Amino acid sequence: MKLKSQEVRALAPEMDPLRMGMGWKAEDLSKPQIIVESTFGDSHPGSAHLLGLVEESVKGINHSGGKGARYFATDICDGMAQGHDGINYSLASRDTICSMIEIHANATTFDAGVFIASCDKAVPAHLMAIGRLKIPSIVVTGGVMDAGPDLLTLEQIGMYSAKCQRGEITEEQLTWYKQHACPSCGACSFMGTASTMQIMAEALGLMLPGTALMPATCEDLKKAAYDAGVQSVKLAQTGLKSTDIVTMKSFENAIMVHAAISGSSNSLLHIPAAAHEFGYELDADYFDRMHRNAHYLLDIRPAGKWPAQYFYYAGGVPRIMEEIKSMLHLDVLTVTGKTLGENLEDLKSSGYYEKCDEYLAKAGRKRTDIIRSFQTPIGDNGTIAVLRGNLAPEGAEVKHSAVPKEMFQAVLKAKPFDCEEEAIAAVLNKTIRPGDAVIIRYEGPKGSGMPEMFYTTEAISSDEELSKSIALITDGRFSGASKGPAIGHVSPEAADGGPIALIEEDDLIEIDIPARILRIVGVRGEKKTADEIDAILDGRRKNWMPKPAKYTSGVLKIFSEHAVSPMKGGYMEKKTGKPGAS
Repeated sequence: MKLKSQEVRALAPEMDPLRMGMGWKAEDLSKPQIIVESTFGDSHPGSAHLLGLVEESVKGINHSGGKGARYFATDICDGMAQGHDGINYSLASRDTICSMIEIHANATTFDAGVFIASCDKAVPAHLMAIGRLKIPSIVVTGGVMDAGPDLLTLEQIGMYSAKCQRGEITEEQLTWYKQHACPSCGACSFMGTASTMQIMAEALGLMLPGTALMPATCEDLKKAAYDAGVQSVKLAQTGLKSTDIVTMKSFENAIMVHAAISGSSNSLLHIPAAAHEFGYELDADYFDRMHRNAHYLLDIRPAGKWPAQYFYYAGGVPRIMEEIKSMLHLDVLTVTGKTLGENLEDLKSSGYYEKCDEYLAKAGRKRTDIIRSFQTPIGDNGTIAVLRGNLAPEGAEVKHSAVPKEMFQAVLKAKPFDCEEEAIAAVLNKTIRPGDAVIIRYEGPKGSGMPEMFYTTEAISSDEELSKSIALITDGRFSGASKGPAIGHVSPEAADGGPIALIEEDDLIEIDIPARILRIVGVRGEKKTADEIDAILDGRRKNWMPKPAKYTSGVLKIFSEHAVSPMKGGYMEKKTGKPGAS
């Protein structure tokens, strides 16, 4: 097969001397050129260790007759961005990293790529870029950090912080928890967005089987990176592109795995965004349909009991897939060049499961403690629901596996806030009472960049009284670690004039998760007919005034002007207009 890099090399005579100027040998110039793209940087534990995996991949490439070229687009950390306006940059960073990778790969031209990332915007950005580039591609994920003492994990810090603010624990106790929650590099050790998206990458067929969400401290991860480098050269030589592998069937497989692991609700932003780059339109309703009657098997935090490092010990993605095999398309291609079904059979004779069993035995657990069988699931109706009604005409999402049963059906009094800071203060000082619905608006993509409402959800879920008697409803999003009665991605968002912008104090809000309903049913605590509510909302809409844009320059101005609805993926889309319009 003729290599694209060699065609471009012939067109750009300066390329050879420039590459030799950074130490390449003459014989390197004609080899398959492989871009090794990573989010390495001193930004957070999920990226700080990735340079080691980059070097292993480069070794694998170079030892297999290719030439690896390292490129970097560092991601940010939602955890470090919490509590200040930094969190508003989080979702925009996904699209920005994707664009930077596109620039890297197309400005020079490569024959294949190895994509190395760990965390919640980085992995989606890489998946989006892979769809956009349409070159042979393989993903390596940076794995998950170890749990701390007594299996302490980072998602518990928000709970402990709220308890400290309420005087339930001391400042000294909180400090101890903070200093021991992250004992190693890797993604946070719970089934948050980072862990979920690592699993999604393998479920899409873009990773070597069994390599997603390994413990970052495990030597197996280095070998996985090396082997990915080797495989990238084979992909370049055979010309097996990412678009040959990832199809609508692949996305359906990923959604079924998502249901089985009780994956992060943020996947409803990231998977549709990746699908869009691959040329498929996949909205949140797709998740709702496929999650119905799906079996939920994974007992990992925050919805479950165990830290995420146990996922690999229990057999990882292959074990999940074995349990839900009847629900999967086994004929899809993967980066091995084989089908998913062939990969699963190969693993049975490779010693993979025996090695996993050894790790699990050292942890003192059985496989079924972590991954239930299909016949004995934790739940049998998926984990995600999309709600609709006059409050969310375009939809809203809820991770119902993390919602107390008491809140599956409820009528609550609205307490609206125009930013998260006001809402969390009301929760912590007990202004919010049982039977309230905390409404946080103007936090969607167009309003503020769509930050997480993490601290508010943690404050609610850590309060035994409130967690079973109120709901949080927002056009923003949640951390993958969030649990409790949280409904997000309400669309249209407030900044677009959606009904959430029209809610007033003590409006009655009906939630019915089984019936997939989210609607306004009353005013000032008094129930009204549907026609009466429509008339009231029409009147409010006439008096509603859009808020001035929060950002008037920079990347958040660009993002807010171009982001589509959260229910479509919250990605940036080029605006269309009259010929000649900018």
